[in-house]
Amino acid sequence: MAGPPPGPSRPEFWRSPLRGPWLTSVLGLVLLAGITVLFVTGLLSYAAYNPDLAALNDQTPDKGWLGFYLFSWPTSPYWLYRVTQGVHVTLGIVLVPVLLAKLWSVIPKLFEWPPVRSVAHGIDRLSLLLLVGGAGFEFVTGILNVQLHYIFPGSFYTLHFYGAWVFIGAFVVHVAFRLPKALHAVGPRLGEPAPGTEDAAGLVSPRPAAPTISRRGALGMIGLGSLALLAVTAGQSVGGWFRQTALLAPHGQDPGSGPNGFQINKTAASVGIRPSDIGPAWRLTVRGAGRQVDLTYDQLLSLPQSESSLPIACVEGWSTPDQHWSGVRLTDLAALVGLGTDTPRVLVESVQRGGSFRSVVLRDNQARDARSLLAVRVNGAVLSHDHGYPARVIVPGAPGVHNTKWVTRLTFGGPT
Repeated sequence: MAGPPPGPSRPEFWRSPLRGPWLTSVLGLVLLAGITVLFVTGLLSYAAYNPDLAALNDQTPDKGWLGFYLFSWPTSPYWLYRVTQGVHVTLGIVLVPVLLAKLWSVIPKLFEWPPVRSVAHGIDRLSLLLLVGGAGFEFVTGILNVQLHYIFPGSFYTLHFYGAWVFIGAFVVHVAFRLPKALHAVGPRLGEPAPGTEDAAGLVSPRPAAPTISRRGALGMIGLGSLALLAVTAGQSVGGWFRQTALLAPHGQDPGSGPNGFQINKTAASVGIRPSDIGPAWRLTVRGAGRQVDLTYDQLLSLPQSESSLPIACVEGWSTPDQHWSGVRLTDLAALVGLGTDTPRVLVESVQRGGSFRSVVLRDNQARDARSLLAVRVNGAVLSHDHGYPARVIVPGAPGVHNTKWVTRLTFGGPT
């Protein structure tokens, strides 16, 4: 009854003349469009892993109906994942200044007094807590993952998956409560509403300080921040020379120069590949239809060789330009065990002993694509150890982790 306690719960504590429904609504509408694109491209990224195909492809525990599957990921256009994941990561980073500005604009709402006035208000407050927490979690873990800085207490894949659903649920509730007011606030009107009125929404200061910049000037500064982040991020998806401008791209593994001089995530040393694993004793085992064929490296080279020009695109948002690969088509390897006509799905296994995605299952449309190879050369040179020597899979449109390196076994059809 005595009113809010001294401090941030009192409206006069917040003195910025910029805060108000118009600025908050403009930033909110930008985030509404941007986060919608982020969510859609995130779902597409999930679909690209073909999660319903095998537990190897999606190890999210207890996902239930949250793990609904959109469609079988196509192999054409071959650059599809490169574009969708590049947009997802780049847009997420570009939206950071907008998100921070939006949080700044509504800070007074976080300290409202009394904290809960009704059931509807309580639901709105809870959604706000989940919204702010979920946004922070998704953006922070996503940016750390882009940097290959895995400090999470678990799998980034699982954490980001569940975090996204918590965040989007709160986001939908928040939009349902706020969108009509936001549209009203950006409509034609004369100035900001008076402090304390319903239209002011608790954002207009009753004791504002002298302005040092206009609201439109503040939006311009936020936009410049987003453009700066775009300039230092987009190059990792564009690739080529522009990669030099990608200051926020992962730079921990230097691929060097020459035919094998393009981006990598996992080096042979980082996953424990030993010289004996990929030395003269290495064998490629091809299984299917109750048959098995074992090939030495020289025997693999003696098979008919095909060529494909395909990029590598990874979940961290980086990708390469098209690289020129040569090797044996997966359909030709399936034919060795009598499955060449209608090539089924294939379990691909690596000599890599630990870490995620050492094995993966490719869908039948991926195995049948004439561009899908077990590659032994790239850009005219033998694969380097870090690029998967003696043989690696390269598939059009697939996430980078599905282009398994250091392959030792292919099992066509059957249980996975």
